[in-house]
Amino acid sequence: MHDVRTVKAPSMPRLAAASLAGTAIEFYDFFVYGTAAALVLGPLFFPTFSPQAGTLAAFATFGVGFVARPLGAVLFGHVGDRRGRRPVLVVSLLLTGASTVAVGCVPAYDTIGAAAPVLLLGLRFLQGLGLGGEWGGAVLLTAEHAPAGRRALWSSFPQVGPAVGFLLANGMMLALSATLTEAQFAQWGWRVPFWAAGALAVCGLWLRTSLPESPRFLEIDDHARVPLAEVAREHWRLVLLTAGALAVGYAIFYAVTTWSLAYATGRLGVSRTVMLACIMGAVAVKGTLTPVMALLGDRFGRRPLCLAGCAGAALWMLPMVALLATGEPLPMFLGILGALLAFVTMFAVIAAYLPELYPPRVRCTGAAVGYNLGGVLGGALTPIAATALAERSGPVPWGVGAYLTGVALLSLGCFALLPETRPAPVAVAQPATD
Repeated sequence: MHDVRTVKAPSMPRLAAASLAGTAIEFYDFFVYGTAAALVLGPLFFPTFSPQAGTLAAFATFGVGFVARPLGAVLFGHVGDRRGRRPVLVVSLLLTGASTVAVGCVPAYDTIGAAAPVLLLGLRFLQGLGLGGEWGGAVLLTAEHAPAGRRALWSSFPQVGPAVGFLLANGMMLALSATLTEAQFAQWGWRVPFWAAGALAVCGLWLRTSLPESPRFLEIDDHARVPLAEVAREHWRLVLLTAGALAVGYAIFYAVTTWSLAYATGRLGVSRTVMLACIMGAVAVKGTLTPVMALLGDRFGRRPLCLAGCAGAALWMLPMVALLATGEPLPMFLGILGALLAFVTMFAVIAAYLPELYPPRVRCTGAAVGYNLGGVLGGALTPIAATALAERSGPVPWGVGAYLTGVALLSLGCFALLPETRPAPVAVAQPATD
């Protein structure tokens, strides 16, 4: 057994801040690709396709990142369960940062031909591989240090990271879009946010190298030899349920942040600057409310908030697409905001909920694989399916709303089959939740 007495516990604000910064940087890398896919990657890397087919092809490369994420969860989950949560944070950040910078250096199709989309595909796969390991390490390191009664609150800070990363990525895209001509943006401007990922990765590594190992990991005497095999043998039903439960969160987020951007700018003729501002405003509100909703999760439980968020999503998806179809800034903002409020009601508590569902010896693998399989179900397919459905729809893309409603109902059923995990208020009951 490891000697935990030599490990000095960090202050929770410092640990939460370091986890938030790390997830913000890694999700910045992931999101900047999604924005570029919606705006410029189609014509630059798939010029022989029609505009619609080029956008679909760009979204397909976007989806490859989600397919890679469960593989990253398996790879880094094995390291996290065998060697510790902390090494995962460093290696995953290096991998994601390096591949993101490389995307910004890939020549377009008119320079190197078919090699351009092939390189893009490979680098997107590496991005997804790194991000698949990131979430499990960052969330577990925070959740396993946090006091049981405030576990949802402290572990929600890594969940704020995606909102910060999204705002950084799209803020840079918005600034470049507003200051450059269309030709300049298409020629080199879109590459700048990818190059900036290198500086952000260096900052993230500086923050993470000083973090201590998780006390829960150090207390484990008998580490799983092959964590994935144990998860598949003993917890396969739980993995499938958590993947299905989380699918709606990914579907909502990437529908409003990736598909809606392409839909509004391409189909409705909305200014790129206006649409990015609408999305960013709603994401900022979502990020601000994340710790608030997590506090409710500590007070009332994880499962009730997840069920409420799914129900709200199922009711809001059709009104959301109707508001988007107006092409007017305020209705579009309200449609996106309503969807993200449903999203944050669920995902604010997920960072506490998933680790509590799995035993510590396979927690990094189980939680990360379930989380990232949900990304394949909800995130990889949604921009592609929504683009195809919107193309076949009339003035209002009702097919997109129906698709998202169906995903919400699927997730609602999965959450209904999962147990509550909020720690009991008495100290003797707390170890059973770990």
